Amino acid sequence: MNTNKPPLHFDSVSDSATADIAKNFVANVFSWMTIGLLLTAFVAGYSASSGLYLQLVGAGGIMSWVILLAPFAFIIAMNAGLQKYSATTLTILFLAFSATMGISLGSVFLLYSIGSISQVFVITAGTFAVMAFVGYTTTMDLSKFGSLLFMALIGIIIASIVNWFMQSGMLDFIISIVGVLVFTGLVAYDTQRIKRIGAGVEYGSAGATKLAILAAVSLYLNFVNLFLFLLRLLGDRR
Repeated sequence: MNTNKPPLHFDSVSDSATADIAKNFVANVFSWMTIGLLLTAFVAGYSASSGLYLQLVGAGGIMSWVILLAPFAFIIAMNAGLQKYSATTLTILFLAFSATMGISLGSVFLLYSIGSISQVFVITAGTFAVMAFVGYTTTMDLSKFGSLLFMALIGIIIASIVNWFMQSGMLDFIISIVGVLVFTGLVAYDTQRIKRIGAGVEYGSAGATKLAILAAVSLYLNFVNLFLFLLRLLGDRR
């Protein structure tokens, strides 16, 4: 009688468990991103239709700068408080950030038609989904493109500041084209990076939740910026 049992493949079990943890982490990140985008869209539409955006901007003075800079303040606070804040606090900050972004994006509903916004949103969502899938499934190491994308992003910021004074239509068109390419690449890059982060966390822990929220901010910003650049290229102004 053969009492020998087949050897247990611990490496395979471990790899499978790690893959499941990474998958759950990425799903959690995309869930938070979706919640943030829905909240932003709702607040943006409300602030435009109710006149809140025009009321705040029309107040002049420091209020216009508050609307512009408040989202950046929340991003800094979330990153700085990763170790100090609880998961609940980071969740509240993320929701506040999403709502504040909604107010600052209220101008989109005033500048572009609803039909145009809807069409560009669908294009953005489709592009985002494809590139996120590529980033999640590709075996190519995308980390080597990270520095290039970051430098291109810095270039976009500098060029945008310069064009704020120049008001050049051609430069604005070039910036928009480059912006679409950069943020399309960042979607794939960040998705792969988030997958790797997920493989190294303990899913279900408070630390994993906090990392998921910060990762969601990255994807959220990629989506919003890709949407805005595409809107500048394809949107129909009122």
